[in-house]
Amino acid sequence: MTDNNTDTPEESDETTEATEANEAAEVVAETAAEAETPIVEATPLEKAEAEAAEMKSRWLLSVADMENYRKRIGREKQDIIRSAGASVVESLLPVLDNMKLGLQAAENHPEAKDVTLGFKMVDDQLKRALSEQGLEELIPDGEAFDPNFHECISHQSSSEVDEDKVIQTVRAGYRLNDRLIRAASVIVSSGAEKT
Repeated sequence: MTDNNTDTPEESDETTEATEANEAAEVVAETAAEAETPIVEATPLEKAEAEAAEMKSRWLLSVADMENYRKRIGREKQDIIRSAGASVVESLLPVLDNMKLGLQAAENHPEAKDVTLGFKMVDDQLKRALSEQGLEELIPDGEAFDPNFHECISHQSSSEVDEDKVIQTVRAGYRLNDRLIRAASVIVSSGAEKT
C-alpha cells in the first residue's frame, strides 16, 4: 500500500516551480511599484527659489540680531552715563551735608543773617541743579522704617510716633534715577515706653 501523503518527484518539482514563480511575481510587482513613483530631481528654478528663501531667512535673522545689538548697546550706554553721574553726585554729598550743617549753625548768629541768606540761596541752587540730574533727597520723618532705604542708628521710645516709624532723620539719604546712593540715617520709634 502506498502512502497518499508522500509526494512524487513530479509533484515536488511542480510545488517548487510554483513557489519560484510567486517570488518572481512579487519582485516584478515591487519593481513596477518603484517605477510608478519616479524620483524627480528639482529643476534649477526650484533650486534657486529654495536657496533664495534660505538666504532671506538668514538675512532676516541678521537684521534682528543687529537690532537687538543696537538696543543692548544703547541700554549699556545709558547705564554707563548713569554710573558716571552717580560717582559725581556721591562726591558732592559731603558738600551738601556740610552746607546744611553750616546753615544750621549760622541760624544761631543773627548778625550773620545776610551771609546766611546768601549761602541758603547757593544751597538751593545746588540742590535744584542736582535734582534736574535725577537726584532725590530722602527725609523719611514719620514714615515706616524701610531697611532698603533707611539705616537705623538708634531706637527711641515715643508716645507720639508709632512703633517702627521714623522719629527723626539724622542724615538725609539720596536716590539717583531710582538707584539708592546713600541710605538715610534715622532714629526709629520703639513705641510707647512700657511701665
